[in-house]
Amino acid sequence: MDVTALAIPDVKLVRPPRFRDARGVFCEIYNRQSLSLGGIYVDFVQDNCSVSQPAGTVRGLHFQAPPMAQAKLVMVLKGRVRDVVVDCRHGSPTFGRHVRVDLDGEDWQQLFVPEGFAHGFCTLEPDTMVLYKVSAPYVPKLDGGILWNDPDLGINWPVAPEKAVVSDKDKQLPRLRDLASPFSYTGTA
Repeated sequence: MDVTALAIPDVKLVRPPRFRDARGVFCEIYNRQSLSLGGIYVDFVQDNCSVSQPAGTVRGLHFQAPPMAQAKLVMVLKGRVRDVVVDCRHGSPTFGRHVRVDLDGEDWQQLFVPEGFAHGFCTLEPDTMVLYKVSAPYVPKLDGGILWNDPDLGINWPVAPEKAVVSDKDKQLPRLRDLASPFSYTGTA
């Protein structure tokens, strides 16, 4: 697997090798040893899958607070998304900055989202299916996030706010400047 640090170095793009022959394609999409060689040392405990029917569906920007903070490994199985990760770690040199990557069901690239980051995506095609591994089980009382279209973040979403399909819960998330972030920068991911 090829693991590449992005503009915020703790966020990484993972490119698993694909092997094609007359039958189709084979790909090893998860290998703990290969990820650790790329600097990802996470014990994933759960897989989640979402299917978003309309293009322009926005899910996020979500995180889970300590002590059950979640790292994520995100992959699109079908369709395409604009995936966004925002640094929520107080004291981080990249606090409030974001990284965005387009992922699709054709090349199977994955995005590693460490603890301390809010994560979300916007679907670019109908019936998009996203699979993601998480490092801790879901705990509703620790669920949090940032408003997806917070103007202070400057995220270039591929959908106008009035056309985005967003849950009522996500519409109520705070702006980053109003967030009492549960994360602190420790100098490491």
